[in-house]
Amino acid sequence: MPSAESTPARVQEPDTVRPTRDDKVAAAGSELIGGPLGRRALIGTSWWTPVRVIALVGIGMFALGLVQKAPCYNGAWFFGASSQYTHACYSDIPHLYQGRGFADGLVPYFDRLPGDMQYLEYPVLTGVFMEVASWLTPGSGTIQDQEQWYWMVNAGMLMVCAAVIVVCVTRTHARRPWDGLLVALAPAAALTATINWDLLAVALTAAAMLMWSRGRALAFGVLLGLATAAKLYPFLLLGPLLVLCWRAGKWREFGTALAGAAVAWLVVNGPVMLFAFEGWSKFYTFSQERGVDFGSFWLIWAQNSTNPPTTDSVNTMATLLVLLCCGGIAALTLAAPRRPRFAQLAFLIVAAFILTNKVYSPQYVLWLVPLAALARPKWRDFLIWQACEVAYFLGIWMYLAYTTSGNAHKGLPTDGYHWAIAVHLLGTLYLCAVIVRDILMPERDVVRLAGDDDPSGGVLDGAEDVFVLGPAAHPPRHAAHFEGPRVEWGKQDTADGSL
Repeated sequence: MPSAESTPARVQEPDTVRPTRDDKVAAAGSELIGGPLGRRALIGTSWWTPVRVIALVGIGMFALGLVQKAPCYNGAWFFGASSQYTHACYSDIPHLYQGRGFADGLVPYFDRLPGDMQYLEYPVLTGVFMEVASWLTPGSGTIQDQEQWYWMVNAGMLMVCAAVIVVCVTRTHARRPWDGLLVALAPAAALTATINWDLLAVALTAAAMLMWSRGRALAFGVLLGLATAAKLYPFLLLGPLLVLCWRAGKWREFGTALAGAAVAWLVVNGPVMLFAFEGWSKFYTFSQERGVDFGSFWLIWAQNSTNPPTTDSVNTMATLLVLLCCGGIAALTLAAPRRPRFAQLAFLIVAAFILTNKVYSPQYVLWLVPLAALARPKWRDFLIWQACEVAYFLGIWMYLAYTTSGNAHKGLPTDGYHWAIAVHLLGTLYLCAVIVRDILMPERDVVRLAGDDDPSGGVLDGAEDVFVLGPAAHPPRHAAHFEGPRVEWGKQDTADGSL
């Protein structure tokens, strides 16, 4: 291991990494399509490039997710209180077509809605997405026909977002395109893709990560600002990026990214803020006033306590917890024996927000899937986490089936649902733990084991450290005890780049 003071750039560009050679689970899974790639296989000599293959696989999985929603499309959304839960095919999209005024031609944020929700409770860019879909929805036929059309139109637009995500992830790590299959084949992503509109923000965030990996700080900032205008979580990525740029002395690039994000966010939000402030602010006030809800450990506490915490106290405690996590991630970044990769910290900060939040909707897993594929491209760990998320996906619908089936009690009782929440929490914590281990022992990081530094880091890739803390400030004898090959900065074990 070299010292933390320097990070020499890679002197040789090795070949494309083939997961079936290094990942036992990937090799076993490849037997379904003929087995691992051979040493003499010709790569890139046909139309079937990795990007195209992975994009088609991702679209295919998305289509399977649409098929899974067929029982609801054919009636469960419209008839019976619990059938959409027993079939595990619930979606917000058809219900909000009428519930948020799109069926009546109301303008989001400007027109007041009838009922308890006075204005649309989504960020502006997501509201624009919803409105455009309503313009493409035929206004004839029954309300059921219109809601079916509205879901189908949104599904088509979200499929484009899904394709953008897998392409961006595939291209972010130039030598590891096949890691994009983790995203394309993620079962939890296929199941949750059309529950809500989260894929829009995820696609913009994935595109932003791609731009940063190419050294385009301004484009990264603009895309991240647009992503934050669609969903709140993407702005969190600026935190770890700030600390990474601090350690590497890349202040100009961070400033460019921050300025681009701020301007893009203001361009989208500014007009609505000026002319419909009450409607614009509904998303933020709703998030603040919303009580403890599904999927969080706060719900387990509230439902098992004779004196459950108030919404204000949960807001305060959740904020403190996420700030503590931010501080821990910052300390880890500055004190790690080798500067962490951007994707690793991006996953950790978003996971910290999810784990401490007072609500976890099942589609929130979409936020983490691309980041997980970049942070820990190991099939075993990824599938363990995905299995936990699928278990939670089934658990929440079975719990809602139980609470809406009256005396029939069809589904999962409260105690069972609490176990489903625990499985989700433990699965996410497990993936966080192995990523932290990779940061503390970089010779266990499969990306760096192949000879890369930070392929999603852009200007950070191969950059020298200018500020570190603790033991990282001194040349360590060993980063950690590890039985296996020692990985040098950007060096390969053999001349041809193989391991």
